[in-house]
Amino acid sequence: MFIDAEDLISHLSCGLAPEDRAAFRQAAEAALATSPTCWGEGSIHRTVVAIWREYFRPPREDRGTAWTSGRKKLSKLITESPSKDCRVRRRSHSMK
Repeated sequence: MFIDAEDLISHLSCGLAPEDRAAFRQAAEAALATSPTCWGEGSIHRTVVAIWREYFRPPREDRGTAWTSGRKKLSKLITESPSKDCRVRRRSHSMK
């Protein structure tokens, strides 16, 4: 399967923040345009992914995991403390 550089750039830009997509696309296209003409699939992929890493910002660790009607609802694991009967059940199972 041959990797099309335009498809790869489009695919990778979807994982970026909207404000970073145009800058990433410009940088990737410039890198491919100014390099030698004998590009193989691996060199295209390595070059574009290396540029993508400069623009990618991972999501925050403290964000919730559940979605309700387009708004994020925080997970119970984040918002609530463990219940007391959970601890009691663990002790009773371990004593058997």
